[in-house]
Amino acid sequence: MKAWLDPLPLVAILRGLTPDESVEIGRVLVDAGFRMLEVPLNSPQPFESIRRMSEALGDEYLVGAGTVLDPANVKKVADAGGRLIVMPHADVAVIRAAKEAGLYCVPGVATPTEAFAALAAGADALKLFPAEQASPAVLKAWRAVLPKDLAVLPVGGIAPDNMGPWLAAGAGGFGIGSSLYAPGRPASDVATRARAFADAWRSHSVAKGSHA
Repeated sequence: MKAWLDPLPLVAILRGLTPDESVEIGRVLVDAGFRMLEVPLNSPQPFESIRRMSEALGDEYLVGAGTVLDPANVKKVADAGGRLIVMPHADVAVIRAAKEAGLYCVPGVATPTEAFAALAAGADALKLFPAEQASPAVLKAWRAVLPKDLAVLPVGGIAPDNMGPWLAAGAGGFGIGSSLYAPGRPASDVATRARAFADAWRSHSVAKGSHA
């Protein structure tokens, strides 16, 4: 997972994406530096959107599904060319199905108990969800006991101007949803938002490096 996170550890959550706009939206995101894109399964025809983006963007990008609640959907994602399974919860059956299929898996966790159960089942990274329910102080406490090289990605309410406290607490990246993409939002607007997130991440990374 580290190879995907290192260049720009931001996951685009494209809830509501339609197949006909999927390639255009995918391209403006990767142009801004995004490497990981997920289409939640409660979107219209999500497997078709995953298929089109996977084919158009190629293996240099990690395209997959979010809101995966049923282990049976893991195979459908893989059959569509998806290589990433993201979940709002830590169902070990879904995690194991993803790993058995050779896919990356990032389950959602809200407690240390869920976090360690997800890791034992094979999770590649963890999604701290919903981030609004937690805080940077909570994440800092988690980081004291979680594996040092594990990426924890807060999801929910993340904006370019509130990344700093999370990063200081040990966030390894973020999942970004409606503040990046929303149904009906023009690709040009998504592109502008994507660049703002990428620029914010890079500026924080530079500042962190200068204080190292």
